[in-house]
Amino acid sequence: MSVEADEIWAILREVASEQKALQREVKEVNKNIGRLTNRLGEFVEEAVRPSAVRLFRERGIDIHEVQQNVSAKRDGEALEIDLLVVNNEDVVVIECKSNLSIDDVNEQLERLEKVKRLLPRYKDCRILGAVAGMVIPDNVATYAIRKGLYVIGQNGEHLELRNDISFAAKVW
Repeated sequence: MSVEADEIWAILREVASEQKALQREVKEVNKNIGRLTNRLGEFVEEAVRPSAVRLFRERGIDIHEVQQNVSAKRDGEALEIDLLVVNNEDVVVIECKSNLSIDDVNEQLERLEKVKRLLPRYKDCRILGAVAGMVIPDNVATYAIRKGLYVIGQNGEHLELRNDISFAAKVW
């Protein structure tokens, strides 16, 4: 091999090594972003939890208990719920996101279809759905409301239901 060929191969090996190092760094950044996103979701849950009782009582749903991070598995199916607010007749399933998307709304609708099957103690209750977010684009809020979900969003320093007072939630 000529000197030029040796130099080219050396450069190619160095580029390959740098590319591997960059891939490791990108993987680490993605992992950190994932952790941060999870932490933001937890932050939203912690903000919504104390407000949930007040918000739903204002709409005539007298909440008696709030459960956080509920999960169930039955017959190969799984369900994870951020917040469950309950009284004797009603169960409101709340999904909390830092930045709510239409995909999040669709996932919540799928989750609501599973509640009575995977949490049979609530089979005789009215199952209602809600989505909460710190950032909720108007089109996402409109979509969620049209699908029969309560929408919990920030207004200044407090949380509010974005649904108008005449809203009738879908019952699962």
